[in-house]
Amino acid sequence: MDSISWSIAGPAIGAAFLASVVEVVEAFTIVLAVGVLRGWRPAIAGTLAGLAVLAIIVAGLGPLLDQVPLHGLQLVIGVLLLLFGMGWLRKAILRSAGIVPLHDELAAFQAEKANLDQEAQTRGASLDWIAGITAFKAILLEGLEVVFIVIAVGSGRGLVGPAALGALAACVLVLLVGAIVHKPLSRVPENTMKFGVGVMLSSFGVFWTGEGLGIAWPGQDLTLLLFAALFLLTGIAMAYILGTRKQEISR
Repeated sequence: MDSISWSIAGPAIGAAFLASVVEVVEAFTIVLAVGVLRGWRPAIAGTLAGLAVLAIIVAGLGPLLDQVPLHGLQLVIGVLLLLFGMGWLRKAILRSAGIVPLHDELAAFQAEKANLDQEAQTRGASLDWIAGITAFKAILLEGLEVVFIVIAVGSGRGLVGPAALGALAACVLVLLVGAIVHKPLSRVPENTMKFGVGVMLSSFGVFWTGEGLGIAWPGQDLTLLLFAALFLLTGIAMAYILGTRKQEISR
């Protein structure tokens, strides 16, 4: 790749990596709770089943994307990506301002264990299939978000490969760390990553939407850096303003 290509491939890899880390951590937390409480057999079985369904979905989506005109694909994905990114950025801003509590993976782990334990007590202790389905749903739902991010970030300019590489690196990293510590990854700075991902995805959303509408951006791919800077500065300013107002109200 030349320097201009890397200016867009780098953010694509980074966005896919950071977004996938968040999703994989959430899925890992649920699978870990299943494994600790009900055993690793249903946890692994549910995980493999979820991965199999994801593989089928990805295999089916691939040929369909080739049939869609490029500008139409860029427009649709750009709008969806902008909505998705703005949603992440909004939550990250509210959490940074202290309006919405930070997400706690340890609390989520304990809550999932409590839910599984309650299911076992009310329906019987032999319902390992419930644990397997829980792991299956976690892998499928979080995995679908990763697939969407990879397609949305990469398909506009033929960067599905780099975006998939970023997602794969995130999966490997989380699984390696999780396998070593055998605990919920509660120290992962999830809100910081969501803030960064929201900035990146929103930037890609504006960029792809414009290209889908036929806009020739000045500087071409380098315009992404400008969009990212604008979203980042706006997000930081909004978090500061909301945080300040919250402190004034609480006095």
